[in-house]
Formats: sequence, C-alpha cells, structure tokens
Amino acid sequence: MLVLGLNGGGDTVFDAYFGLSENAYHDTAAVLIQDGNVIAGIEEERLIRIKHTNKIWVSAVRFCLEQANKKLEDIDYIAVYSNEDILNKVLKQQQLNNPALAEVADTHKLFNYLFYREFNYCLKDNQLVFVDHHTTHAATAYYMSGFRDSLVLTIDGLGDELATNVIDVRNKRFDSLLSKPAADSLGLLYWEVIRFLGYSHFDEYKVMGLSPYGCSEIYKEQFRRLYTLLPNGDYSLHRDRVIELFNVLNPRKKDAPFSQVHMDIAAALQEALETIVFHILRHFQQATGHTRLVISGGVGQNSSMNGKILCSGLFEDVFIPSFAGDSGCAYGAAAYVAHQVQPALPFARVAHAYWGTPIHDDEVGDALAAWRTFLHIEKMNNRSERVSDLMIDGAVIGWVQGRSEFGPRALGNRSILADPRVASHKETINAMIKMREGYRPFAPSILEERVRDFFEVPGERDDFPFMSFVLNVKPEWREQLPAITHVDGSARLQTVNKASNPRYWELIDAFGRKTGIPILLNTSFNNNAEPIVDSIDDAVVCFLTSGLDYLVVGDYLVRKKDWQPEDMAGLIVSLPKAAVLLREDRYISQSKRGFSYALVWNYDSARRHALSEVGYKILQAADGEQSVGQLMVMLGFSKAQQVQAWEELSGLWSDRLLVMRPDSKS
Repeated sequence: MLVLGLNGGGDTVFDAYFGLSENAYHDTAAVLIQDGNVIAGIEEERLIRIKHTNKIWVSAVRFCLEQANKKLEDIDYIAVYSNEDILNKVLKQQQLNNPALAEVADTHKLFNYLFYREFNYCLKDNQLVFVDHHTTHAATAYYMSGFRDSLVLTIDGLGDELATNVIDVRNKRFDSLLSKPAADSLGLLYWEVIRFLGYSHFDEYKVMGLSPYGCSEIYKEQFRRLYTLLPNGDYSLHRDRVIELFNVLNPRKKDAPFSQVHMDIAAALQEALETIVFHILRHFQQATGHTRLVISGGVGQNSSMNGKILCSGLFEDVFIPSFAGDSGCAYGAAAYVAHQVQPALPFARVAHAYWGTPIHDDEVGDALAAWRTFLHIEKMNNRSERVSDLMIDGAVIGWVQGRSEFGPRALGNRSILADPRVASHKETINAMIKMREGYRPFAPSILEERVRDFFEVPGERDDFPFMSFVLNVKPEWREQLPAITHVDGSARLQTVNKASNPRYWELIDAFGRKTGIPILLNTSFNNNAEPIVDSIDDAVVCFLTSGLDYLVVGDYLVRKKDWQPEDMAGLIVSLPKAAVLLREDRYISQSKRGFSYALVWNYDSARRHALSEVGYKILQAADGEQSVGQLMVMLGFSKAQQVQAWEELSGLWSDRLLVMRPDSKS
C-alpha cells in the first residue's frame, strides 16, 4: 500500500491567493511510504531554494513520485496533516476576505482543485485523508521510535487550535491525556520573548544556543510570573505579562551586539521552558507508568531540553526525530494512515532519514565540468584518506554524498566538515561561510561505537543519529575539542552508524585513525540566506560564494579558481520565482520625485534588496536564456555600468536573490 503524506499551503511560490500559508502551514514537505517504509521524502525548500517555504508541495510530490516510479493514480491514500473541520473553518474565514474562494471553500474541493491545477489529476473517492496536526506530530515520533508503548509529548506554537498534547500510546492506540490551547502555547511564549532579543519565528534554536552564556537566576522571578504550575501535570501561561520585560530591556536591534542581559534573558527563558516540561512529564510518567518517551513538535527540537530529559533518568529511553517540526508531519500523516489501515504492519526504529535527492557517482563529473570556468576538478582514488588529510591540515570542506537528509539538519550527506580540534574553526565558519552570529555552536559527528569514550551518555543507548540531544563532552576532552564544545561543556551530537551511512563513517574513521579522535565538526552545508544544499549545482554555488576551502562530491575534489566577477559573463541569469522587481515612482524629498528600484520576496516583504538602475535593468531583461554578458551587450552598458553590475550581481547571488547557472549549450 502506498501513502503520500503532505504538509503545505495551497499557493504557488509566485502568488498568494488562498492565504493558507499564514494560517495553517509552514515547512512544506512530502513523504511517500510503502507498507510503512519510506520510499522518498523531501522538504519543498530544498527544491525551490526558499527557506521554510509554506507554499504548495508540488515539487516535493513530483520528486517522491519520480523516486518511486509511480503516478498519483497508484497512490492508495493522500494524507494531509490538518483537521478537516478546522481547515474548513480557516477556508471560510479566508472567504470573508476573498469571496472568490467560494468555489473551493471546502477541504475536498480545495485539494481536488489543487491536484487538478498542478497535475491534471482528479482525486479518487476516499483517496484524501485528513489527520489532526498533533496526531501527526505524535505519529512522527512514535513510528520512528519503534517503541510499541510510550508516552508522547507534542509541543509547538499552534496547530489545529492546540499547542500541547500529552498522549498515551499503547500498541498503536492513541489516547489523549492533556491538550492545551493557544493561550498556553509554549512555542508562542518562546517566540514572544525572543523578540526582545532581536529574533523572530524560526530563530528559536539560536536563543537556545545563546542561553548557556547567561545566568538563569538573574531573571528567574521575572519569568516565574509568566506561568503557573497546576496539579496533575497541568499548567497555565500568562503571556500578557511578557510585555513587562520592557522593564528589563528594550528590544535588541537587528545586528546590534549581544549584552549580558540578552544572555541572561535567554538562560531564564530556557529554564522556564524546562521547568514546565518536566512538570508535565513527571506527572504523566507516574500516572501512566511508561518507561519510554517520544517528543515531537517545533519545541521538541530544543535539543538542550531533550538532553536534560534523557539524563534525568525519568524515562529509560527517549526518542526525538531530527524533523520534530512541521515538515515531519508529512511523514507522521502518512505513517498514521498506513498503520490505521493496515494494523498488522510491523514497525521498528528508523535508523536514518536519507530520503531525499540522490547524487549518482556517474553523473558527478559532467555536472561539475559545467562549472569548469570557476573550478579545478580532480577525481580521487581514496576519498576518505585524502579528505581526512585535508581537514587535519586545517581545511574546511563542503561534503555532498548520496541521498540528501529529510528535515532541517545535515546528517553527513549535505554537510560542512572540519577538524573539531581547531578552535578558530568556530569563528571562521560562522563569519566567512555561514555568515551568522559568532556564538553559535557546531555539532560533532562521532562513530557510534566510540560515543561513550568522548561523551557522558546515560542509560544503555549508543545511537543518537538525529542530532536531537545535547550531552556533555567528557571533561578530559573538552580542551581538545574546542570547535564543537559549547561554553557549558556540552555538544549536540550525532552518532554515525556504518550500515546507515558507510561513506561518512569511513571518513570519520580515517580521521580518527590519524588523530585518535573519531569525531568531525558537522554543520549544514548552506549560507544564512538559503536552505541546506540539495543538488550538485546548489553545492557549487554555495562553495563559490563562501569561504569554503574545498568541495567534495562523490569521489571528486574541487578547488576554486581565482575567478573574478566578470567571469560570470557566461552564466545564465534569472530571477527566482518568488522574486518581484519593483520600480517605484515616489517622492524622494518634500519637492522632488524620482524612481527607486528594489527586489523583494512576494510573500516576505522584509526580504527587500535595494537595486541601482543598472541592476534593475539587467534583472528586468533576464529571461533565463541569455547570459549576463549577452544581456550587457544588448542593454549597451558602458564599462562603468558593467563594473557596477558585476558588483551588484555578486552580492545578489551570494544572498540567493537571483539564479546563476552555466549555459548547458556551451
């Protein structure tokens, strides 16, 4: 039986018609499973190159079908992560703003319309199934864990009008024990507080990383006013009191430095979250007798909290997938439907999430050769030995192998790798490659069989493949591993299993044989403006526009040539489908009018880049067929205009506000 799980809105990337994106969905994804096993799964952002996209799942669905060599008519069920009645309510609310939606103001009509519009396909009777938001979160973690019986905690901002659920699952039967509404949303509380730190939605993990630099005691009482612990594992929040933080600080301006007060606020927020979650878990562990716990939902990606739960001894085992957020609900919806329809389906611990785009060894050479103007390309005879030597010599490597990882974390197939013993890597990678805050920590990848040699691991488990837990580095190793050891002596580790990822295991093993430390620094292969790279071209673009020393794809080692902006003349330039070019006639003073030019995202007005008239003209002319050089000739640019255009295009390319690719005809 084939089940396709979906998460995402109804709008295409270039329009905003239905408005579901803001009301119901984010982190669009699709996952295809057959008889309970994943065939393919990918987040839409990896394919359309827009972080956290909440648009329709068209590219992800096409990918899943292509990987399985199936058509939509072959799919038995299409599982959508949303409560049908609540989604109907959302559609009716949208119809008040846009009466033209009357024809699709019903969930079945909407999805029939979307599938017909995008695939020329009419859904079969009973093919479409809706699964409650928090049920899909619960199913994601439960079916990934392989636990027959477990306590399930789902925590996020909001989904289907609920924010927290505690569920007792026994032999695939889900019984809700506690549900909390939006008013008591821990995710929304976290978001409201972090705005004082200059952060917003999707930045929660940055504040978690900042919290070890602070002292939670300073503002403990201030944060105690934000919640009340109630009997029987219940709690209530007082989110209206967040505004009282103005008595402590004014909101930090973007790009302003962090002060100690910001760090102390982050620490107090983290402690408040953990206090509430432990209050819930202690009661329901005792009430149910469960010895196993699974956690999902966006707040479930707080790996510092997860590590403390694991080390507390409250449960014998704890499982959290790397995609605890909403993208994982595509898997959860599909798995839930599959096991409900086929109750006898077996399930076991899922060892990995390498479900995405494959890199085939026989296609790498030609794909890289298309970029030969910019690259030195060499095929290696012994990949692991050569690359480990480069890292020992201080190089930072972009590493692309096999199928990409599903979810928001790079787990060794689309990673930036480096020697964890080099303290300066932390600053170098943050500043020159990731282009992000300097305090942000990096994760270690370690051979699964060596994890207890370097980390304080509770219980009997040795497998932590999803980078979901922060554990302490053993004291005797902390000074020797400065690039992956956080300020409090901890690290968000990933264990690597030889059977699940033999190429990554072999590389770490080679590094370990030479250094005595079978650990690599691992962070996601992307810059701050884009999702994790997916294709070979994505990797090359990130490599060319960052400070990475080498790129490794399959058996190929790649170095940059000493290229200049004018070398981009042969590249084809086009606008991303989400980009909008603006030419605005406006007053530029009390008495003078003039034109201004800008490039903006059509559904994120905060992402706006001012353009010169030269930059505007070349992007307006860009048709995805002509090269930059051809466009400049056609527009009759002077030498000075060309120099200006090269500089502007380089910056836009680095910020992923335009697409540049080699001419396939050359």
